[in-house]
Amino acid sequence: MLFKRRRGAVNPICLFDGHCDTVYRGSLPAEDPHRSRGDLASNSGHLDLNRLQRAYGGSCQFFALFGYPADFPGKTAEEIFRLEYGWFARQMELHSGRAAHCRTGEEARQALSQGKTAAFLSVEGAELLDCDPARLEEAHRLGVRAVNLTWNYANPLSGSNAEEPGRGLTARGRAFVAEMQRLGMLVDVSHLSDPGFWDVAELAERAGIPFFASHSNARAVCPHKRNLTDEQITAIIKVQGTVGLNLCASFVGDPPTLDALIAHVEHIWALGGADSLAVGGDWDGCDLAAGLTGVDGLTALYEELLRRNHSETLVRALFFENLMRVVSEVCTM
Repeated sequence: MLFKRRRGAVNPICLFDGHCDTVYRGSLPAEDPHRSRGDLASNSGHLDLNRLQRAYGGSCQFFALFGYPADFPGKTAEEIFRLEYGWFARQMELHSGRAAHCRTGEEARQALSQGKTAAFLSVEGAELLDCDPARLEEAHRLGVRAVNLTWNYANPLSGSNAEEPGRGLTARGRAFVAEMQRLGMLVDVSHLSDPGFWDVAELAERAGIPFFASHSNARAVCPHKRNLTDEQITAIIKVQGTVGLNLCASFVGDPPTLDALIAHVEHIWALGGADSLAVGGDWDGCDLAAGLTGVDGLTALYEELLRRNHSETLVRALFFENLMRVVSEVCTM
């Protein structure tokens, strides 16, 4: 079954999505063929304000700052961070009547009440912060509220699931997590090595602070190393964090259909994840599951889950309430 629009929702569908690479795509050099054409209101990628606001009664979105020097010739990691942050800030100013940069759940609710998209900032791959705990305070001041410790490559904080997958958090990695917890930033374990995941889980349980996997699926359903084991999903549930459903075709299944995606949803719910499953589409960062062309098409998942007799309360929690709860609990300043 492909993603085809139906009509089944009683209430307006609201979305809180935990991950997109839209800022990265918009910030690439003009000659780069992967750069999206347009701006945050309307562009050639997977996600923009027009589609969010046409499809959803309210929308919150984490926008990742992401990039490596190879993507931006001649620029350091700090310069890439500032380039992408500048693009995001300009878009917030240009479209201030439609979107607001939010730092807390309270600010997001205020933006929603004004009919605006609540835009949150994250960093994908701590290399953009030089893997330095001392850089976190400035990032927090600029409005970053979540950080993936690694992307596909190992770094001074930890191994990733693609490089040095047997290495967990280093002493610097533990200090980085502790500083994020102090500042009220969400620790993101998507892309992290399995040992690194368990180190974060231990630190989170000890501190009593949720963490999340912003864009990861269930490994039991699709055996890809980027997905989470049942034990990892259960550990996130235990600390009341969230697992963000990823729309990347390779992480959904073969074939990557709507039915395959729903298999992830129902599997995580069966593990006790009714309050911990969220959405993290990986928009503008992957090849999407079959039939999807952008964020507006995800309403088909909402409607198909209702058609299968799942309660609208449960489906609304997946699409919106669960991630809003975690952000409101962790990101308080």
